[in-house]
Amino acid sequence: MREARRVVIKVGSSSLTTAAGGLDADRVDALVDVLAKHIDAEPGDAEQAGLPGREIVLVSSGAIAAGLAPLGLAKRPRDLARQQAAASVGQGLLVARYTASFARYGRRVGQVLLTSDDTSRRAHYRNAYRTLDQLLAMGAVPIVNENDTVATDEIRFGDNDRLAALVAHLVRADLLVLLSDVDGLYDGNPATPGTRRISQVRGPADLEGIDIGSAGSAGIGTGGMVTKVEAAGIAAGAGVPVVLTSAVHAADALAGRETGTYFHPTGRRAAGRLLWLAHASTPTGALTLDEGAVRAVVDRRTSLLPAGIAGVEGDFSAGDPVELRDTGGRAVARGLVNFDAKELPRLLGRTTHELARELGPAYEREVVHRDDLVLLRP
Repeated sequence: MREARRVVIKVGSSSLTTAAGGLDADRVDALVDVLAKHIDAEPGDAEQAGLPGREIVLVSSGAIAAGLAPLGLAKRPRDLARQQAAASVGQGLLVARYTASFARYGRRVGQVLLTSDDTSRRAHYRNAYRTLDQLLAMGAVPIVNENDTVATDEIRFGDNDRLAALVAHLVRADLLVLLSDVDGLYDGNPATPGTRRISQVRGPADLEGIDIGSAGSAGIGTGGMVTKVEAAGIAAGAGVPVVLTSAVHAADALAGRETGTYFHPTGRRAAGRLLWLAHASTPTGALTLDEGAVRAVVDRRTSLLPAGIAGVEGDFSAGDPVELRDTGGRAVARGLVNFDAKELPRLLGRTTHELARELGPAYEREVVHRDDLVLLRP
């Protein structure tokens, strides 16, 4: 933890705002004080105080919460239109607050709003990485959030916890820190006497039998311990260690002192945008594969060809994410399709050579290329 050079930090709405909505300037400044200290640390300071001088990407919730009070809303609305309106007002206030707070240390911030579509498609994924990497190279602090103003299903993404895990992989971070209003993962309700904080998680087996609870109940954020543990699992499975602790212990987490819950990496880094495809995309349709195609895709990791498709569902366009299902309806993979839904029915069960002869060379290609395909866990 102390040696991590590039760190992604996620902070939730409840750590930045008042219960009635609106940003708490003191809380924002307190967080920025900690982050700026670690960004600006000199090599000599690092040796003495455990501050290596870091590149920090901040994934910050709070846009919707910040927009509640200015719009006269007593609590987070349930309908999408008012959520988007609150996000539109609040996002500007959120970034303005961070801009002013980091300016105290001579630091600039850069706003980066993402949706899953920005990072599951190949070209968009490269652009997102280049933008974040260049901001860090120029000494700016990227402030990342979901583009809640235009998001639909993505607005219920899990209070940015999953987004933070995916951003950590996107920027090739050495560490992900999830800041909450709870100081770690407990084996029950933290308010119940006798519950114990779990200091380390080495794999899924360590979580068996633990009551993680449900989403937060403060009425401001949407996440809870469930989304944080899921996000930690995604990051750890992709080779990124995770610390889950409270916002007031952010300094301890960055200094490598024992705090919260530490999730050990359980896997290796994979193709980045495939992680997004698996965990962030929303399928717009489905393709049913025959048994031979399932074996080819799952066991031999080949591309999906028209000859192996038995059915098509949904209304999708070329480049959209779709589920690949076996004949029993079980999703076995997800991929980016190369044809519109209306084109596929006449291609099913036919070889690419046959299609090329009849329809032209543009049809001598995969329906889903193996480079745009990710297998789903059973």
